[in-house]
Amino acid sequence: IFLSGGLAFLIAYFSIPVIIEVATFKKLYDEPDPRKVHKKVIPTLGGLGIFAGFVLATLIGTPPSATSVLQYFVAASLVIFFLGIKDDILILSASKKFLGQLFAAGIIIKFGGIQLHNMYGFMGIHELPNSASILLTAFTIIVITNSFNLVDGVDGLAGSLGVLTSVLFAWYFYQVGQPLYSVMAISLAGSLIGFLIYNYSPAK
Repeated sequence: IFLSGGLAFLIAYFSIPVIIEVATFKKLYDEPDPRKVHKKVIPTLGGLGIFAGFVLATLIGTPPSATSVLQYFVAASLVIFFLGIKDDILILSASKKFLGQLFAAGIIIKFGGIQLHNMYGFMGIHELPNSASILLTAFTIIVITNSFNLVDGVDGLAGSLGVLTSVLFAWYFYQVGQPLYSVMAISLAGSLIGFLIYNYSPAK
């Protein structure tokens, strides 16, 4: 698990300078706007370095005995990754982003086995009907995805929150004997740390 985190960090850390150089050469910039801290253009595509570190470290670090649903998480991640890359370059409409996120959520609900079946008494709700369970799970995934998008205007904020939550998930999944999810979480944390070195204000 720790080797996965270290590998993800190294991949992101060494790939991002190359990405910055290419994005600058191709004039692929994030323009300033009222909800962003930076006052000048910043090269985009940092997510490419994060994604490369996350996926490669996950694929290398996952134990063979725990790979049964890995392909579906990678597939869903690819959907979100290409949405993000296209949005960085061309700016996607909200409806297209929503449909892409819904498709990615559908993959991990249908094939990855991720579903909220029980509310354990929250608001007086316990066991959920299957249709309500699917809708709530998809809603939760999409809300969390977009909550990170919304806090992305401040340099380092989304990345720092991502590191914190990923490390906590890695620790939790290790404690409950889920090595696949622990490796995925620590790989994401390692990639984000490599990215954050270039993303703290003034962001590069």
